[in-house]
Amino acid sequence: MSARRLKTGGSALDRSSSMTFTFDGRDLTAFAGDTIASALLANGVDIVGRSFKYHRPRGIWGSGVEEPNALVDIAGEGGRPNVRATTEPVRDGLSIRSVNAHPTAAADRHGFLDRFSRFIPAAFYYKTFMFPDWHLFEPRIREMAGLGRLDPAVRALGPGDQVDVHCDVLVVGGGAAGLLAALAAAEAGKSVILCQDDCLLGGALLHREVEIDGVSGPRWAARVRQRLAALGVTILVRTTAFGIYDHGLVALNQRLGDKVPDRLWRVRPHLTILATGAIERPLPFANNDLPGIMSAEAALVYLRRYGVLVGDKVVIATNNGFTREVATALAKQGVEVTLVDHRAGARPRDGLRSLEGRTVARATGRRKVDGVILDDGTRLAADSVLVSGGYTPTIHLYCQAQGRLAWNDGILGFVPDGLLPGVKAVGAASGRFDLPAILDDVRDVLGGVGIAVTLPRLSGGARADTGIVAAWPRPKTKGRVWIDLQNDVTAKDVELAARENFVSVEHLKRYTTLGMATDQGKTSNLNGLALMAQLTQRSIPEVGTTTYRPPFTPVPMMSFAGMGTGEFMNPPRRLALEAAHLADGAVMQEYGGWLRPAWYGSGEPATAIAREVTRARRGVALFDGSPLGKIEVGGPQAAAFMDFIYYNTMSTLKPGHCRYGFILHESGIVFDDGVLVRLSNDHFVVSCSSSHVRGIHALLEEWRQDRFDREQLFIHDATADTATLTVSGPKSKALLEALDLGLALDDEILPHMATGWGNYRGIPLRVTRVSFTGDRSYELSIRADRAGALWADLKRAGSRFEVVVMGVEALLLMRAEKGYIIIGKDTDGMTRPMDLGVVAPLTKKKVDFLGRRSLMLEEAQRSDRKQFVGLEVIDGGPAFATGAHGVEVSGDRVRSLGYVTSSYDSPTLGRPIALALIERGASRMGEVIDVQHLGRRRKAKIAQPCAYNLDGGRLHA
Repeated sequence: MSARRLKTGGSALDRSSSMTFTFDGRDLTAFAGDTIASALLANGVDIVGRSFKYHRPRGIWGSGVEEPNALVDIAGEGGRPNVRATTEPVRDGLSIRSVNAHPTAAADRHGFLDRFSRFIPAAFYYKTFMFPDWHLFEPRIREMAGLGRLDPAVRALGPGDQVDVHCDVLVVGGGAAGLLAALAAAEAGKSVILCQDDCLLGGALLHREVEIDGVSGPRWAARVRQRLAALGVTILVRTTAFGIYDHGLVALNQRLGDKVPDRLWRVRPHLTILATGAIERPLPFANNDLPGIMSAEAALVYLRRYGVLVGDKVVIATNNGFTREVATALAKQGVEVTLVDHRAGARPRDGLRSLEGRTVARATGRRKVDGVILDDGTRLAADSVLVSGGYTPTIHLYCQAQGRLAWNDGILGFVPDGLLPGVKAVGAASGRFDLPAILDDVRDVLGGVGIAVTLPRLSGGARADTGIVAAWPRPKTKGRVWIDLQNDVTAKDVELAARENFVSVEHLKRYTTLGMATDQGKTSNLNGLALMAQLTQRSIPEVGTTTYRPPFTPVPMMSFAGMGTGEFMNPPRRLALEAAHLADGAVMQEYGGWLRPAWYGSGEPATAIAREVTRARRGVALFDGSPLGKIEVGGPQAAAFMDFIYYNTMSTLKPGHCRYGFILHESGIVFDDGVLVRLSNDHFVVSCSSSHVRGIHALLEEWRQDRFDREQLFIHDATADTATLTVSGPKSKALLEALDLGLALDDEILPHMATGWGNYRGIPLRVTRVSFTGDRSYELSIRADRAGALWADLKRAGSRFEVVVMGVEALLLMRAEKGYIIIGKDTDGMTRPMDLGVVAPLTKKKVDFLGRRSLMLEEAQRSDRKQFVGLEVIDGGPAFATGAHGVEVSGDRVRSLGYVTSSYDSPTLGRPIALALIERGASRMGEVIDVQHLGRRRKAKIAQPCAYNLDGGRLHA
């Protein structure tokens, strides 16, 4: 017989609420509280999917996140592919499809592939499809890859919420250990978040017989939940902690229900308690993947929580004492149970039929298990085989946090070493499987971090026979012994890897796909490691474990995306003065993530831009430079920090002055340039490019945390808080004097590259004399909410000085006339400061700086590097195309020397100008080269980048 629903029982069910759903087109019934897996079992569905490579029939193995087989696609609106049937609740009207099967799991037309399994072992594709050309086979192989399928006709759910939160204690896992840890922390006055991947708190208490404080396990869990809620604990059910990242960040995925996108939590706790439990291991024997072979623990879950009996004639194969309760519970339901206990001399099991010292050698059956053959040849008929190879602590999160593992002979598994600061494992996650030992462990671990724990009173069935003996896969076993059910990895695949010298645990994983994909070694890892240990005559600890990577379970892409989709994927930032610019006729375009005026007025853009440039050079121009980065750095170590961050020496800069400099990547590549303003001895303002503010801010924070004392250094991004209005041109000083900003503008008091404080209508105003146009210029920095009034007053006072409002395009043209670079436009991913003509800091700077070592490499010191130069058009033609290449022609061979980075028709000079990166450009001044674009060649002369006002006199005019 197949599994079936009992008429009574099932603590998770509401039998008064029935529902219908479909699986592979078949109408089925369920009760509220069922998971897809429990409902399929209740309806006698044996085959729920097909294996990845061989398309073998697969049934349900587990009851939670460890499930390797029962992945399904949920169709219709709000549907998702590759959902674990064991963790997804049934909903009325749900349409479910099996994965990796066509048309159904029971009648998969690709099932014939299993007949050719001997020809397609591990890594066969690496060898088979290399000849004659991999690309001939690649499209079809990629088409066949994967399990579930997205339905392009189904509208995806909207963006999910994302929550950032801090807490004192995060408890991952809602079993006995997690509940006790959360309760103790909350009663100690800590802010606590408790997350559990199940829909109910309690863990094994929900299906194991135990009495705590005089009540059953489920009732005790319910009482604790009420107490936690009263203490203000944040309780998140159906929530999986899927990753621990840098600096203790823990990421949670919360499943909110039908047609509601998942919620992503980013939790930053002071202490993380991992009460993540353990996963039951399969036992290795031939054909151990047949439908009907199931985890013994899972069978108890389905019986007590869902009222589902997995069979009427059951063989339980085990190497430990935890299956006693499973056998007794099944026997009470009238099931014919036979225990096959690997342990010789195990004591009798309450009158159950028990075969001690025996092992299962092979399972029999074609589409479903119908019996087993023992190592002595005995055949036992069975409609279900339950296996327990011991329990593996769920240490994935601990390892993601860079924790180390220790081997525990008592449980035959890896356990956390307990030395990881800020992350502690308790209970089964630390190798304690007996309930009294679990609670004692919670008390000891939390006591070590200053949290007192009051232990509850235990009675009735609290202790278990935890004895275990090894039952690892053996080399050269007859038949196919499945190590990884999800990825179709057999013991023979591991033996093949060893023969071909893929003996490193990471090589084994990739060669065979053992423990890859969503399994991440949950059920497969330890058996594979044990077999490799025997094959290479090493111990399991010597073989080691693979790297556990997040996510622990799959997370929908929409959770990671959050609101960052559609029009919100990269929304342009808007200026505080956008309305004023539009009123002046601005044409708005995006620059560096900001929506900014490109030019003003209607008509031809080139005409409008030329007009703005001409009037700016003649009189005075107003420009909204608010997106310019304004990152404040303060503290006793600020000067040393600036020396490390900048290529140039900055600690010698006097307060009230500015200095131009470069910031490099560790690779020595120029990341950004800009002006550093020193307001006082321990207070600087990093003025970086508009498009690089976020990147520079992140870089500063990274090095603050990794190299400097965070109590001696502080960083604040004031870019959005502060507007910057630029006044540029020969009449800029006169315009500002007309406003009376409470600051003397004499060149002796406020020279070029100096800053000072004035005020505007009683509001502090910082005036910095820097220029990106080559003319006298002032940057006025003021609170963003006061920028509108200041802008209006500047325009009003400027009417006497031929004022013009200027867009970004005019500014870019004017800076090109002066040969000022824009990082990312006039540089590329290979440009170093020496290529831009700035060499002195590399040889003269006495302290270390970011990227210095990379500048010493042979690649950085090459004499034929591309260098920043100007190009003059000498053939009387128009401006060169941006991106045109300087070329060297030798016969039929054309070689690129570099390319044009910026090119304009200069209204100031009345001729074209261009900037370029040209090989050995600095040493080739005056040389004529060919410039090629779209097959056409022209002549250019290499010149200095600065084409206008070479002596810089206009900065002081």
